[in-house]
Amino acid sequence: MAGIDRRSLLQLGAVAGVAALSSGSAAAVSNIVAMDAVGLQKAIRDRAVSCAEVMTAYLDQIDRLNPTVNAIVALQPREDLMRQARDCDAKLARGEPVGPLHGFPHAVKDIQPVQGIRFTQGSPIFRDQVASSDSLSVSRLRKAGVIFVGKTNTPEFALGSHTYNPVYGTTGNAYDPSKSAGGSSGGAAVGLALHMLPLADGTDYGGSLRNPAGWNGVYGFRPSIGRVPELTREVWLPNHGVTGPMARNVADLALLLSVQAGADPRLPTSLSGDGSEFHEPILGEVRGKRIAWVGDFGGFVPHEPGVLETCRTALKTFELLGCTIEDAFPTFPLEKLWRAFVRLRAGQVATGLMDLYRDPARRAVLKPEAIYEVETGMSLTGLDIFAESAVRSDWTRATQSLFERYDYLIAPSSQVFPFDAKEKWPRMIAGRSMQTYHEWQQALCFITMTGCPSLAVPAGFGPGGLPVGLQIIAPIHRELDCLKLAAAYEAAAGASVVRPPALLKSMR
Repeated sequence: MAGIDRRSLLQLGAVAGVAALSSGSAAAVSNIVAMDAVGLQKAIRDRAVSCAEVMTAYLDQIDRLNPTVNAIVALQPREDLMRQARDCDAKLARGEPVGPLHGFPHAVKDIQPVQGIRFTQGSPIFRDQVASSDSLSVSRLRKAGVIFVGKTNTPEFALGSHTYNPVYGTTGNAYDPSKSAGGSSGGAAVGLALHMLPLADGTDYGGSLRNPAGWNGVYGFRPSIGRVPELTREVWLPNHGVTGPMARNVADLALLLSVQAGADPRLPTSLSGDGSEFHEPILGEVRGKRIAWVGDFGGFVPHEPGVLETCRTALKTFELLGCTIEDAFPTFPLEKLWRAFVRLRAGQVATGLMDLYRDPARRAVLKPEAIYEVETGMSLTGLDIFAESAVRSDWTRATQSLFERYDYLIAPSSQVFPFDAKEKWPRMIAGRSMQTYHEWQQALCFITMTGCPSLAVPAGFGPGGLPVGLQIIAPIHRELDCLKLAAAYEAAAGASVVRPPALLKSMR
């Protein structure tokens, strides 16, 4: 490993929580994947590690662990990836300017197209489709210097918070591969947790960044609509779905958000700025901040035993930071809100899947949840959609009123702990039957409907030893506030809420 400062590299690895191997080259390579993304960025820029060494380390990690969890799919040929890594090294050697993620191995959630890579969206309809171009967020990643090693697994059309599909199969949880990884960014969360990726992107509609983050002990950030723009045919009616970053710590999360965020002139609803506000260290005083603990929305939302208790234990960290915490949630008819979410989501999903549904051959292979969304959407009129959007607006106003008394809301990132991966979705929570495939994520869907940024952080482990997370929710467009409180919590909570998955111990 020519030119490497081994002592510095081993120290970086130890900070990331993965023990160094005994000695020599193998130890140094192992600790490349143990570095956080900010440390990796510096090591590459300083040429303490080469991009070829980084690629080798990550591909070896994928070879070791991915067969157990099935998080990375559409993996590209090693020889091609090594050639790209050597090209990145040559660019550094020539002193050419490079992007902030230069030489980073990266796998994009398989709901986004990456030019030249298989793009299935988890559907057998597109099993052999290869993308002819990049999405907007992927183009920003490419410009930042990443090397696309493949994709991360997702449920079919990202429908549901459990990552399985008929193309690639099921992704197992990083802490117990027999359990669900969550979703729809499940492959991304597991890839991060097992150090097969330095960073990961995801999307979130009803919790797809937040739930898998909580279930795999990493961080996932649902930003405000327009913070990370995506090109769509219709530009004036914003979808509830957003793209956002996932990472193993808050500083890394901000690094990726700085690449993803920024206005695009083709999208009039995109937020101004270029992401540079997320480049700076995430600092800020949190003492005296007022927090509303949403909990189970006054008993309306059922939770598996142990979830609320684990989260309440994590809340003590915020008290140690000098925050005040009270039980509170927006006053609103929640049955009416849930109906609005279900109908708005169906209308938006149906728009994207209608052509497939109208083709009998393609409809025959759509999963039942996709059929449910399309047929629910088809039953709605334009007036129905407008009426439900007005309900959402009323809910947003109710949330804004709560923010007049509190700086943040905090809620669990899931209503249950990771369940058996063979199940499609939980049918019962705390004795209450779930009527739809997404009702078990109802609490996250309610936060989606606020329009607020929501950052999932690890909350700890339940009685069965499986992780769950918390959502830190700030007012609309206040992503920096989320990051500041999350960074303070991360520093104060430390190892009390995160421990390495047992699979990582096999690296030792």
